[in-house]
Amino acid sequence: MFAHQKPSQEEHAQLLQEIGPLPLKGMAWPKWIKVFACAVLVFIGIQIARTAASPVGQNISPLVAGSIIVCFIGLVVLARYMLVSETSISESGIRQSWLGRREIAWEDIQFAKFIPLVASKRLICFTTRGRPVVFQAGTKELQIAFARIALVYRRRK
Repeated sequence: MFAHQKPSQEEHAQLLQEIGPLPLKGMAWPKWIKVFACAVLVFIGIQIARTAASPVGQNISPLVAGSIIVCFIGLVVLARYMLVSETSISESGIRQSWLGRREIAWEDIQFAKFIPLVASKRLICFTTRGRPVVFQAGTKELQIAFARIALVYRRRK
């Protein structure tokens, strides 16, 4: 269905040449986002501790308190993965370390879209089967590579 939209072998080879020496690796999230996420976690943790130590905290249901703690632990786990997550582009495809498997082979990409958001620059890779795969770029080199990939793998008519 989308086979005519994929770039040729020559275009793909030129893309890999332009990206630079592979594998290209970098952090998935910018430093300022990581610092902000940690600051928010510290703020939330302090608020939980202050509320638990106050008289209001004594009146909170144990079920509600447990739910809040479980949610906070979930946020800590997400922040930890955010801090160490790395994106890499290689001859075989694109990969990002995250909670689950987040990788795609070049052959599976039908088209790609670069989304330059303020907080995160993203590359959304669409396949013929399954959900789109989203990768984050926290470094300038990855952002430039994502933009080039999106240009080569753009939707063709």
